[in-house]
Amino acid sequence: MYHYNPETALEELTEDAALPHPVHVRDMIVRSELSPDRAIELNRKFQGYLHAFGEAQSVARSILEDLVKS
Repeated sequence: MYHYNPETALEELTEDAALPHPVHVRDMIVRSELSPDRAIELNRKFQGYLHAFGEAQSVARSILEDLVKS
């Protein structure tokens, strides 16, 4: 159970996330029938989401790596 095992959590970090993976979010945006203005607006929001998602993974990875070393 990954809740108590940092090694397992580290392995699953790239597989399971509570947030939708940015690739899936991007695909949802692309497949939607949006006006050009709305598409630009959502793309700008998506860029922020992409950055935040990557940062969260990086912080979590660092914490889990430190725990694995302990």
